[in-house]
Amino acid sequence: MRAAVQRVSRAEVTVAGRVTGRIGRGLLVYVGVGLDDGPTDVAYIVEKITGLRIFNDQAGKMNLSVGEVGGGVLVISAFTLQADARKGRRPSFEAAAPPESAEAIYRQVCEGLQAGGLPVATGVFRAHMDVSSENDGPICILLDSRRLF
Repeated sequence: MRAAVQRVSRAEVTVAGRVTGRIGRGLLVYVGVGLDDGPTDVAYIVEKITGLRIFNDQAGKMNLSVGEVGGGVLVISAFTLQADARKGRRPSFEAAAPPESAEAIYRQVCEGLQAGGLPVATGVFRAHMDVSSENDGPICILLDSRRLF
C-alpha cells in the first residue's frame, strides 16, 4: 500500500459539484491499494499517518502529530499511486488491487484512523473527484507499506 501525505491548512473534495469531504488544518492523504495488500499493510499505513510528526511545535520544529494539533484527515482513494511509469509513456496499473478488494482495504484505513481518535473525511470511492487543498509548507511525505522507499 502506498500513501502520499500532505500537510494542509485546508482541503476538500467534491463529486459532481457536491462537497463530500472537508477538513481544516490536518492531512490530505491519497491511498493506493496494491494487489497483495492486507491487514499488515493497513496497520502500517495507519500507524505511520497517525504518528507522523510533521506539525510545528512552539519552537518551530516539526515535532507534533496531526492528533496533537487537533487536525483532521481527508482520505482519498487513488489507485494511480500504484502506477509504474518506468517504461514508455503510458503508466501501467497492474500492481493496483481490483476495485472490489481495494475499496474494503481503503475503508479499513479510514476506520483505523478514526479508531485512533482522528476526525476523518473521505471522497467517494471510484468517483471522479475534484480535490482542492492549501498545502502548508509544503510538506509532502510518501509512504509504502513494503518499505520500497
